[in-house]
Amino acid sequence: MSRHAKRHPQGFKGRFHSYPTTTRHLILAVMVGVVAGVGAIVFYEALLIATHIFMHVLAGYEVPTPAGEGNSAGSAHYVRAWAIPLVVALGGIISGLVVFTWAPEAEGHGTDAAISAIHHNPRGIRLRTVIVKIFASAVTIGSGGSGGREGPTAQISAGFGSLLSRMLDLSEEDARVAVSIGVGSGIGAIFSSPLGGAILASEIIYREDFEPEALLPGFVASVIAFLIFASALGFQPIFSIPSIRNFDSPMQLVYFALLGLIAGLVGVLYSKSFYGMIALNRRMPFTRKLRPALGGLLVGLMALAAPEVLGTGYGWVQKALSAPTLDSIPLAVVLLLPFLRILATSFSIGSGGSGGVFGPGMVIGAFTGAAVWRLGELFLPSMPHSPASFVVVGMMACFGAISRAPIAVMVMVVEMTGNLDALTPAILAVALATYVVRSFDASIYQAQLHNRAEFRALRKRKGLAY
Repeated sequence: MSRHAKRHPQGFKGRFHSYPTTTRHLILAVMVGVVAGVGAIVFYEALLIATHIFMHVLAGYEVPTPAGEGNSAGSAHYVRAWAIPLVVALGGIISGLVVFTWAPEAEGHGTDAAISAIHHNPRGIRLRTVIVKIFASAVTIGSGGSGGREGPTAQISAGFGSLLSRMLDLSEEDARVAVSIGVGSGIGAIFSSPLGGAILASEIIYREDFEPEALLPGFVASVIAFLIFASALGFQPIFSIPSIRNFDSPMQLVYFALLGLIAGLVGVLYSKSFYGMIALNRRMPFTRKLRPALGGLLVGLMALAAPEVLGTGYGWVQKALSAPTLDSIPLAVVLLLPFLRILATSFSIGSGGSGGVFGPGMVIGAFTGAAVWRLGELFLPSMPHSPASFVVVGMMACFGAISRAPIAVMVMVVEMTGNLDALTPAILAVALATYVVRSFDASIYQAQLHNRAEFRALRKRKGLAY
């Protein structure tokens, strides 16, 4: 036996298990963070390619983009309107065939699947699922389906955390940390929000609790992932907004409180509609492989009247941040957009398509804030002259509440906009929206447990110690 073998009889695996918990978690954070950053770049580029092929080449339409991603105004009208429903349906056909042929667990939104793995089987995410998720989500969203980029990126890094858990034979506790920080760092990278991603790693897996073990390694993993992603694609925030003047009238705080209540109700509607569509989809009398095509066709038909439902929708959020561009959209369309986006996401992802629900939730919240501002501008005194604060707070309140991760989402939106000015009214709006969502015991992530006590009870029922 060699001198090296005597010193380290089990190689790196043996040394790894001999380290203190803090050191083990730091090593996991570095490895997961690197993969999360690279994975976010891979998916971002794949989505750009898919969007170019489906939307630009086949449909003849340019999707608007936010300031941090080119700030393109997009096409003023459709060149080939008849092609839009066909292209979105084509993306659904391709996605459905790929997912249900090779990895059925890749359907829907990947974040919920990762949360379920954290609680039930953190070593069980298959590498094949990650590969299929990248391709299917790029096709679904790139062809115009309403979905978010965070689901695939979360599943990439969570899948790598699961792979590390198997390779290193990690304990259940360490495996849960590896997958948790994978979720947070993947989402933090793609949204250019490292602090929010780190907090998300510990907040998103419960409805009313935190996982403290994931917080510190989450910071390390999320920062590394962001630095790698931003080094390739830029360090600028996704959205650009003018400085938002803090509210200067007590009445304005009442308006933000009203926005919080409305945003909470819209979030509940989002969750109920999405899972209602999933339940309806399961009763469809034809093969699962073709159901995303039907969802895509319906989204494409909606887009003929409201192109704002196509793709991620971030370019339309950028437009909503400015009064002149928001005012150029008919009032009826602005008021309907939150509900149209809910329908479009339910059709695209709830039908079995692949993509995230985090991004659409942000867009739904942004349009909710825009709708409240447009109405308030007409009828309410002391309304701010810019819609930006209402759009930003709407994002925080709506999705922060329905994701049951209000602190993480608040921080993420601040990082995505590069602006702290709306934080004071946002605190009130997010709190009220969260109370509304809690009263319905709703969440967009059904795999979340309520708290750590419920997790310990689950482990006890399985005869496992924790």
